[in-house]
Amino acid sequence: MIETMENLPAGTLGFRASGTVTAQDYKDVLDPAIDAKIAEHEKVNIVYVLGDDLSRYTAGALWQDAELESRPRHSWGRIALVTDHEWIDKAIHLISFLIPCEVRSFALAEEPAAIEWASQGA
Repeated sequence: MIETMENLPAGTLGFRASGTVTAQDYKDVLDPAIDAKIAEHEKVNIVYVLGDDLSRYTAGALWQDAELESRPRHSWGRIALVTDHEWIDKAIHLISFLIPCEVRSFALAEEPAAIEWASQGA
């Protein structure tokens, strides 16, 4: 499941993933929020927290994640990925050249620093 984070700095979207993340989670939560920012002609800065309670991503969710790159390249600011899942951190480093903006990984204990960093995206 993906839930929206509240009380973030202006211009920053935040999401928490837990349990099983599905394509429907993207369609219901993540995609509409990102598309609304793009429609407002604002850069999209994201804090994405994948906590210890994340169990898996479905194939459909992985596809939806890949489709995020179809948004205009100039729309992206920064993405802070917050997780203690080592495999996710390694995967992001491997594919970072495909991501249309600056991406940085943070440990769960560094969530406040991740929010600060992401909110400074241009």
